[in-house]
Amino acid sequence: MKTNHPILYSFRRCPYAIRTRLAIAGSGLVVELREVVLKDKPATMLEASPKGTVPVLVPLEGRVIDESRDIMRWALRQSDPNNWLCSDDPDLLWQIEGLIQENDFVFKQHLDRYKYFERHPSHPQSYYREQCEVTLVKLERLLQQHSFLAGENCSLADIAIFPFVRQFAHVDRNWFYSAPYTALQRWLDHHLESTLFTGVMTKYPQWKAADKPCLFPDK
Repeated sequence: MKTNHPILYSFRRCPYAIRTRLAIAGSGLVVELREVVLKDKPATMLEASPKGTVPVLVPLEGRVIDESRDIMRWALRQSDPNNWLCSDDPDLLWQIEGLIQENDFVFKQHLDRYKYFERHPSHPQSYYREQCEVTLVKLERLLQQHSFLAGENCSLADIAIFPFVRQFAHVDRNWFYSAPYTALQRWLDHHLESTLFTGVMTKYPQWKAADKPCLFPDK
């Protein structure tokens, strides 16, 4: 069925898709959500983005966007009521970009090995956790100084990184909540308990081509 909204292919539990939905919900924009089952990806998604990973945004005009960071910025550049982009502070912009880069290209690599350590038998699981902790220590220090990663207000850095810290914590919750990361724990719990997060984690059935458009956020 034809839609009058941009289309977002998403997978509920994927941290990249979660942060995309957070940014879209925070922006106030509305998209058509198409929930994907990764073992049964729809042909329309693969036509739009042959690499086959979520999220994928098909805008009404312009090129398809299939990187979560780019989709977040696409949404917030159109509407940023909470000033998550901090576009009026160049110094914060550099800090935010650096934090996201480390998360995406360093922390995530170690996180995958920590979560799926059986696939990487060259080291024990504890080794991969220690590699993750290099980033966690940096986040903890920032959060001891202020409420959010880039200051006293939430920014794109928090929204982009929080789903990955959530994923890390879920690997071994007992370990995480007994570790000396009290500021990080508080920050994580703040996001987990927010109405923004609970709203974007609504469960949707697998999208089928004959379905009526499912608008997100569901207002």
